[in-house]
Amino acid sequence: MTKKSNQSLVNKTGREIRVFSDFKLKEQRSEDGSERQDYVHGVPVVFNTPTCLYEFEGVKFYEQIDRHAFDNCDMSDVIFNYNHGGRVAARIRNNTLKLSLNDVCMEMDAFLGGTEYGRNLLEEIRGGYIDKMSFAFVVADDEYDPATHTRTITRIKKLYDVSVVDIPAYDQTSISARSFFEVEYEKEKRALEQARLREICIAKTKI
Repeated sequence: MTKKSNQSLVNKTGREIRVFSDFKLKEQRSEDGSERQDYVHGVPVVFNTPTCLYEFEGVKFYEQIDRHAFDNCDMSDVIFNYNHGGRVAARIRNNTLKLSLNDVCMEMDAFLGGTEYGRNLLEEIRGGYIDKMSFAFVVADDEYDPATHTRTITRIKKLYDVSVVDIPAYDQTSISARSFFEVEYEKEKRALEQARLREICIAKTKI
């Protein structure tokens, strides 16, 4: 049975980071065809698709993002940067970063040709030196299904940035997600142990 997570309050206060590899360079020409404009096109989120984020004591834990999780999300000034801390290469506010939502996924287009910093990032992506991206967000509400060990993020409060990354630690999941699953798993084990003890007590009373 799916239940509302008791850790939602914890997640509301901190950013979580998820990696995605589904991105590519997209070339576009100016209207007169004289100037080449290079974009990074990516799909940060595919909705309602469980992804294994963590394995603990032989148990796999999954996460999925609900189709309506971004319905009231603050995406007013999302930025595109490097390792979630570099200079801004593109942003929503000046229309160099665009995010769009459909029934299947969120899509992203970032124009990196406006600054020398952005153009350098573009060359590193083109050369294969940077081959992953991730996005940082804050969860407002989620649910957890202990039967399938699946966390469903139902509402995202704020999307902070989309970033090209080269830090291996981002390959799995954020510390907050690992903490979430470990706490939920400990709850599951305690509940099973309590159920087993109750069965023993009931059996003893029947002797």
